[in-house]
This record gives sequence, structure tokens and C-alpha cells, in this order.
Amino acid sequence: MSVVSVRISRELKEKMDRFRNRVNWAEEIRRFIEERVRELEREKVLKEVEKLLHGLPTQPRGVISSVVREDRDSH
Repeated sequence: MSVVSVRISRELKEKMDRFRNRVNWAEEIRRFIEERVRELEREKVLKEVEKLLHGLPTQPRGVISSVVREDRDSH
């Protein structure tokens, strides 16, 4: 594992210390960071998909539904 250091105010540290018997701060912070990284990864993928979709040619209105209807009728 790697170590990450974060500076916080003395006041915040004192408040955290009051709850140290109820909260595992290292685990709380680790979970927060993991979730935030997952969010950022999803955002990145969505941007990549949007970029790919933006490059695709557009179809005239109604073409897709007619193709789907045609496919359903052929079965």
C-alpha cells in the first residue's frame, strides 16, 4: 500500500479525535477516495463515448424506427 498525507486544521483534528472510538477515519477517507476515483473514471468514459457519438453521422428523423419496424415484420 501507499501512504497519502493530508493536512487539516488543528480544530478539525481535535473534532475527529472526539469520535475516534466510533469512526475509523483512515477507512472512511479510503472509501471516499475510492468512490471519487470511480466517479471520475465514469465521467471520463462518458466524455469519450460522447466524443465518439458526436463523430457519427446523423440519420433523418424516423429512419431508425422504420428500420426496427421492418426488422420486426421480417420475423
